[in-house]
Amino acid sequence: MKLVIFGLALSSSWGNGHATLWRGLLRALAERGHSITFFERDVPYYAAHRDRWAQPRNITLALYKDLAHDEKRIARELRSADVAMVTSFCPEGAAVAERVLNSAAPLRCFYDLDTPVTLQALDAGETVDYLPAEGLGGFDLVLSYTGGRALKGLTQRLGARNAVPLYGFVDPSAHRPAAIDPAFFADLSYLGTYAADRQPQLTELFLRPAQALPAQRFLIGGAMYPQNFPWAPNIYFVRHVPPELHPPFFSSCRLTLNITRAAMAAYGWCPSGRLFEAAACGAPLISDVWEGLDSFFDPGEEILFASSEADVLAALACPQTQLRRMAAQARARVMAAHTAAHRAEQLEQLFSRMALPLGSRS
Repeated sequence: MKLVIFGLALSSSWGNGHATLWRGLLRALAERGHSITFFERDVPYYAAHRDRWAQPRNITLALYKDLAHDEKRIARELRSADVAMVTSFCPEGAAVAERVLNSAAPLRCFYDLDTPVTLQALDAGETVDYLPAEGLGGFDLVLSYTGGRALKGLTQRLGARNAVPLYGFVDPSAHRPAAIDPAFFADLSYLGTYAADRQPQLTELFLRPAQALPAQRFLIGGAMYPQNFPWAPNIYFVRHVPPELHPPFFSSCRLTLNITRAAMAAYGWCPSGRLFEAAACGAPLISDVWEGLDSFFDPGEEILFASSEADVLAALACPQTQLRRMAAQARARVMAAHTAAHRAEQLEQLFSRMALPLGSRS
């Protein structure tokens, strides 16, 4: 098949979690014989932070200035597409969706990688500029990074006719155990872009434990942290950890923390790609708690749950043998069910179920 996708980013992971996911999924699809053209708007902040990544032969990154400037190329790609897809936070998303819906592509999809954020914005009466004005009813298939009741929200609020979860995952070729790097050693690490709605959990589950254990080393990696962030002497910071450094980052810690954005946690059923990445790298996991998390990892056996500073302190007091055993079991779980190849296969099954013959335009 030929897929034409309009998304937020593929070339740069700076300040976003989309790019790493797309690289893994598109590589898995390419390995299964499909070709993909990914349209990304060429913006200065991504242009200044392009990642190094091995782009497979049948994946084309199409950087565009704006829709009007690249209208002919976009129309040409859509004419030859088996699947046309637009995603959440796609620049000029409503206008892109209009072009996708008016195309002759046999299957037209919307993939919301931020469903709870979308629904909470609608609840607040805000305009969501990546959504068509008429909602999602025109799409043949609506994919959601979040399952559970978020799917009902897509159906009831936005008219989605076929809303199906396509959860996070990991690309094992990019995320695997690595040698310990002293620069990334920490008793507790956290990798994530700064977000105000994560700050209360970050304070409770990271900053307070750091204050309580001044002799231990705590490490944050990420972009967009403000100047007034409440650093402590035993908290170290790495500004923007590029994807190729995620394995040593995760492999060098005794324990790594996952914090879910407030909107996502409120809806549940929202495993982040970082959870699967850390597990694939063999890092012991501790996470904030939300509905459905125990469907992806077995608490106490594959992951530790934390609702308070005390939970994190107890986790840091666990014997190293226990943490390593838990990490090995989490890695095995991810390799068996949550890789990019698993999600690519799920996509193929969804397309076939909707009567789209694989390779229909080959």
